[in-house]
Amino acid sequence: MGRRRPLIVGYYGEHNLGDDALLTALLAQLPEPARAGAVVTAADAAAVAAMAPVATVPRRSLGEVRRALSAADVLVFGGGSLLQDSTSLRSLVYYAVLIVQARLQGTPVLFWGQGLGPLHHRRSRWLVARLLPLVSAAAWRDQPSATLARRLGRPAGDPVGADPVWTAPAPEWRGSGGPIVLAWRPTPLLDARGWQTLLDAVETLAVEAGREVLWLPFHGDQDRELPAQLGSRWRQVPCPTVEAALTQLAGAGLVLAMRLHALILAIRCGAPSAALAYDPKVSAAADAAGCPCTDLQQTPTMECLLQSWRPLLDRPGPAERIATLQGRAAVHRDLLLAWFSPPTAGARVDPAAGP
Repeated sequence: MGRRRPLIVGYYGEHNLGDDALLTALLAQLPEPARAGAVVTAADAAAVAAMAPVATVPRRSLGEVRRALSAADVLVFGGGSLLQDSTSLRSLVYYAVLIVQARLQGTPVLFWGQGLGPLHHRRSRWLVARLLPLVSAAAWRDQPSATLARRLGRPAGDPVGADPVWTAPAPEWRGSGGPIVLAWRPTPLLDARGWQTLLDAVETLAVEAGREVLWLPFHGDQDRELPAQLGSRWRQVPCPTVEAALTQLAGAGLVLAMRLHALILAIRCGAPSAALAYDPKVSAAADAAGCPCTDLQQTPTMECLLQSWRPLLDRPGPAERIATLQGRAAVHRDLLLAWFSPPTAGARVDPAAGP
């Protein structure tokens, strides 16, 4: 019969379009009847239900999530970097509890499209080093995550792909002469002077090229207030769904993205794009796509930003890069097929036995 009741954990229903895109990709790759039997952790159940007809459990209630896990066949970590301590140590402990419970009750743990880290604290690295051997099978979204996993004791052999969102359906780019679109987020790496440098560079480029500037709040709860905090008068475009965001990105003459999945979806559309990396995951995605990237660990000058951005206006990157990344992202689909597809005659039931 195969496994039919996955519990999918992640940062879902938090009004973050990047995580919405990950969940959409995962559910599209999950074979029936496992998709029908899936339960998803969600902060806002209505928001998840609007994306897909799937059962949910309140993700902020560890007790309810643990009860859902007790009835699950498989625990699936559904994309993103869930084992990290940038959000808080409490978040890391939350996922550690679920991994330990799953293995104690004999439930396998799958890492689908996972990143790993950052792990800033020694105790975080100590904890993750003890959790990784409990993971039954993993497919990493980037090489830095796989390298960190091996450094922390995970045996070599896990497939390494690209972020699953590279497989998202996307409209064709139609943004020649279009606006400059900003998908920025709050970050402690930039002080008031650093933010002003970015704003001045965008203003200069917009005036030179005669372009409108649009703010795209990819994480509604975190990004919506950023323009007001920075004193920007540029127009903000609310995007409640991934499809709405794709419409804006496909019509952009240039996308300047801090948000990882805004960058991926922009490049997926074929839009000219440049990254502003607040986190290594953004740098990794930009490098994989051959996209210009500015590391915010060191505040750039306005001249350097303009030198990077000016040549990109209305000039999309090579399409063959996208096809390559989509091919690399197939390892995540293959992981789900191996665990959830009904076994064929003569095939062994458990394709990847857990520890």
